[in-house]
Amino acid sequence: MTMTQTTAEAPSFTLTDNRNGRSWELPVLHGTVGPDVIDVRALYRETGCFTYDPGFTSTGSCQSGLTYIDGEQGILRHRGYPIEELAENVEFTDVCYLLLYGELPDAGQKQAFEHDIAHHTMLHEQFYNFFRGFRRDSHPMAVMCAAVGALSAFYHDGTDIHSAEHREVAALRLIAKMPTIAAVAYKYSLGQPFVYPRNELGYAANFLRMMYANPCEDYEVNPVLARALDRVLILHADHEQNASTSTVRLAGSSGANPFACIAAGIASLWGPAHGGANEAVLRMLSEIGGRDRIPEFIERAKDDDDPFRLMGFGHRVYKNYDPRAKILQASCHEVLAELGIENEPLLDLAMELERIALEDDYFVERKLFPNVDFYSGIIYRALGIPTSMFTAMFAIGRTVGWIAQWQEMIADPAMKIGRPRQLYVGETERHMDPAGQAD
Repeated sequence: MTMTQTTAEAPSFTLTDNRNGRSWELPVLHGTVGPDVIDVRALYRETGCFTYDPGFTSTGSCQSGLTYIDGEQGILRHRGYPIEELAENVEFTDVCYLLLYGELPDAGQKQAFEHDIAHHTMLHEQFYNFFRGFRRDSHPMAVMCAAVGALSAFYHDGTDIHSAEHREVAALRLIAKMPTIAAVAYKYSLGQPFVYPRNELGYAANFLRMMYANPCEDYEVNPVLARALDRVLILHADHEQNASTSTVRLAGSSGANPFACIAAGIASLWGPAHGGANEAVLRMLSEIGGRDRIPEFIERAKDDDDPFRLMGFGHRVYKNYDPRAKILQASCHEVLAELGIENEPLLDLAMELERIALEDDYFVERKLFPNVDFYSGIIYRALGIPTSMFTAMFAIGRTVGWIAQWQEMIADPAMKIGRPRQLYVGETERHMDPAGQAD
């Protein structure tokens, strides 16, 4: 089959079957910005053929007004606002409001929204018994995946997806309770008592206190560190139709309740190629060990026969410098300066690795620039967050994106249950012999 573009008032592509000369017109849809989309919804009905796109890298699965990415230019916008402006000028709860409702909140809306979030941070008291059924060495993501799915057993007034009120309260609960669940998972792994949230604290400050306070002494939240964490959460809030977001949408398309959908997203995020990449960056830096060994590992990364990869470089979408990485690079220095950490070995190693890689023709030609994972792990480490919690931190920030995407999908009249097709390459029809054995 061949395809040619028309120039009519209603633009379309003409698909021609070279086997029999038949042709079909495929309409072209326009977004407000970004590439046009060829509408193939009628393709199978008209031609008897499916499209074939492993990984869905050339397929638009939905229409969305939440997040726009231009990977070639290194652009990330939420509801039209550049990520650089949001990270510099507003707080994470403002971005949550923006993603959920379409506009940044005014002073009154911000106060009401933060009040609602703060008053949903507590967990049902019986819910704490759920955590005690896990082994102490359970991975936090295993605990979070199970715990979030279990929320639907405790909060029935958030499971009717056809009720706007239920959807609203489910969104607030998920955003509010995710830091509490993550902190409880961490405390449980240490054998320490759970720390309850405080309504007067901000979102990031509340999480830090739940992580590090104990009955013997409270934790005084450093505003510089809280702001740095808040900024990291902003940078993770949403990122278009990535693997975990697509998982949430696919699960939600079946009518599953929002808690189950977000649990599915957490499971997808747990994969090392997705949310676990920042853990891999720290492991890689530890493996390199020192600046003098960087050239050796640079050469290994270029060797097609060597399985070693430079973690934190390159991105599935960005073919330019990840705009989030630039913001986190500055945050790294702010956090380390506030903590009085001079000559932090891993940061020093990361800076040198970045410098060398960006001057190397191999990486420049392939546009392998540092991404958000390259710096976020270093910031987490400086804040005292253990490596096992890195992906859980990602989940805290991404929850609002997941729930906003889910809400958008539920409200879309074109929504259908997800049902990808396949190119079958197995056995053709065959039969058993009368004795029940294969021919």
